Amino acid sequence: MLKKIKKNYFLLVSTFLVIYFFFNLLSGQRGLLSYFDKKQHLKELQMEETLIINKIRDLDFKNSLLSDNLDLDYIETLIRERLLFGKENEKIYIITNDTKN
Repeated sequence: MLKKIKKNYFLLVSTFLVIYFFFNLLSGQRGLLSYFDKKQHLKELQMEETLIINKIRDLDFKNSLLSDNLDLDYIETLIRERLLFGKENEKIYIITNDTKN
């Protein structure tokens, strides 16, 4: 038995090395399965990043409307939404006094 192992030592060692490298190719932190998992995670993070960037742009736009140049229409919209003044699809009549004193 020992003679057979010594005779096929190169074959035995090379077989174990191939199995070892194949196993490490598929699994582990740098393996193929981990690569696909990290690639999927990267796509999810990129999608989340675009959502967050869009939220930031929206908030920047809303913030710019509330800066030095006040947009009265936007403020009115905020008051109606937050303070529940008025209702949806309501008609607003503005009465002006055209008579001069």
